[in-house]
Amino acid sequence: MNFENKVVIVTGSSSGIGAAAAISFAKEGASVVIVGRNEEKMKNVSNKCESFGKKPLVIKADVSKDDEAKKIIDETINQFGKLDILVNNAGIYLPNNITSDNFMDDYDRVMNINLRAQVYLTHLAIPHLIKTKGNIVNVSSIAGTYTNGAPNFVSYYVSKAGLNHFSRGVALKLAEHGVRVNIISPGPVHTDILENSSVPLTWDKLEATTPMNRVSQPEEIADMVLFLASDKARGITGSEFVSDNGALLR
Repeated sequence: MNFENKVVIVTGSSSGIGAAAAISFAKEGASVVIVGRNEEKMKNVSNKCESFGKKPLVIKADVSKDDEAKKIIDETINQFGKLDILVNNAGIYLPNNITSDNFMDDYDRVMNINLRAQVYLTHLAIPHLIKTKGNIVNVSSIAGTYTNGAPNFVSYYVSKAGLNHFSRGVALKLAEHGVRVNIISPGPVHTDILENSSVPLTWDKLEATTPMNRVSQPEEIADMVLFLASDKARGITGSEFVSDNGALLR
C-alpha cells in the first residue's frame, strides 16, 4: 500500500495501536500527524516515523478539549494544506461503578475522550476530507458489541457502542461526497492500557479469554487501519472489522 502524498492524523499515537499505525503510515510514505499527551513517547514515535524519510507533525493535545481538538485540525492544514485520512484512535479504559458517588464524573471523562472527541474531530475534519475524498477509520472495541459481564466498565462499553453507531450514521451521510468511514473493533491488544487503567488483569489472563489463546500485537491492528484507509478498500464504508482472536465466539 502506498500513501505517498497523503496526510494522516492519528490520535492517541504516542503508544499502542496509534503508534503502530503512525509508524506504518510513515513507512508507506504518508505525512503523519502524531497526536497524544506524553511528549517523551511521542518523540520516540516521531523518530521512528522520520527514519522513513519524512518528519511528522507532532501535536500535544487532549482530544476531549474542544480548543485542543480544533488545534489538531488547524495545525495539520497549516502545515500540509490538506487532510486525507483521520484515524480516531484515542481512548481510555476506566472502571467506574454506577453505585459510586463519583460515577458521573468518571462517566463524563470516558464519554468525552472515547466518543465526544471523535464526534467533534470528525465534524471539524469533514470539510477537508470532502475536498480530498478522504476517509475515516474509527478504532472501537468488541466491547461495543458484547459487555462480557463487566458491569464496572459500563461507561467504556457505552462509549464504544456509541462510536459504532455514530460511524455508521456518518458513513451514510458522507457517502455522497465519496468519503468513507469504517470501524475496527479489536479484542485484547498488547498495549499499555492495563498499566494505565489500574485494572487487576494480566496479559496471561486475557490470553486465556480467547479461543486462540493469544493477545494481538498493535501492528496487527495497524495493518487493518492501513488497509481500510487505502484504495484497496475503496468500496468499503460503514463496515466494522473485528480482530479479537475469536473472543466474541465466547
